[in-house]
Amino acid sequence: MASQDNRSIYAERLHRVLEYIDRNLDRPLDLDTLAGVAHFSAYHFHRVFRAWAGETLGDYLRRRRVELAAIRLAAQPRVSVLSVALSVGFSSTEAFARAFRARFGCTATAWRRQHSNPSQAIGKAGQALESSVIQHEASPQLQSENLMEVTVIERPPAKVAYLRHVGPYGESISRFWQEVVYPWMVANSLLGQPRYGISHDDPTVTSPDQCRYDAGVEIKGPLAAPGKALTTMIPGGSYAVGRFQGGVAAIDKAWDHMLRIWLPDSGLQLDARPLFEYYPKDSTFDPATGIFTCDIAVPVASLQ
Repeated sequence: MASQDNRSIYAERLHRVLEYIDRNLDRPLDLDTLAGVAHFSAYHFHRVFRAWAGETLGDYLRRRRVELAAIRLAAQPRVSVLSVALSVGFSSTEAFARAFRARFGCTATAWRRQHSNPSQAIGKAGQALESSVIQHEASPQLQSENLMEVTVIERPPAKVAYLRHVGPYGESISRFWQEVVYPWMVANSLLGQPRYGISHDDPTVTSPDQCRYDAGVEIKGPLAAPGKALTTMIPGGSYAVGRFQGGVAAIDKAWDHMLRIWLPDSGLQLDARPLFEYYPKDSTFDPATGIFTCDIAVPVASLQ
């Protein structure tokens, strides 16, 4: 039992580091700062991080910066390459160009031309639906003229308990919800609470075996049986939100509409907060058709 508790402490501390990195990529991130976030000795932290994450801290930071840059280059075509580079923590275009080419084998400008269909955080949706939902994946395709209306709202912060899946999106996420998350929700009396599906990585940018997905449920107090679950705060603030209605096969198009069409014309840009699918208490699912509802939420800030 003590061994399990110790592993949970390590996992919680290192998850905090990854979260801190993702939300502060535009700032200098040195070893001492990140070791302090993890409450580990700076002398040993780089070894602990490499053993847990499978890559050095420096490699991880460089990878996350250029991957986020690749997403922003595609989603924000009016923003200059230099501005994108600075927004993810590079101090010069030369350093950014070297790192980008090393990761993707082309220039940032060439990447932008080739990727006009940015689909971050699109891990085959309906993933936060309960086990009965997961068994129904067929649905009519969304027609472009019927795509959801998007509005910008202010969302309050939300405390969320979550379980993390690392690996390819798609069917494996559906199994994760069905076989792992749903029993955990039952054990903690969380059925009927708002749920979140948070895909931290874009599988067209990040290697599938490194993609991170959090299956989360909104909570007010401590968990009854925390187990391997972790907690975090989803930041409040301005979000572009669209109410999606359709099936698993259609939600990718809805995400594409948000990021490829709506966002570039909005005068807004992505910031460091996570994108997510939100399943409020009134979200619905029709087992006969596989059609469900959820809110697609994209954090936005002024482009100026």
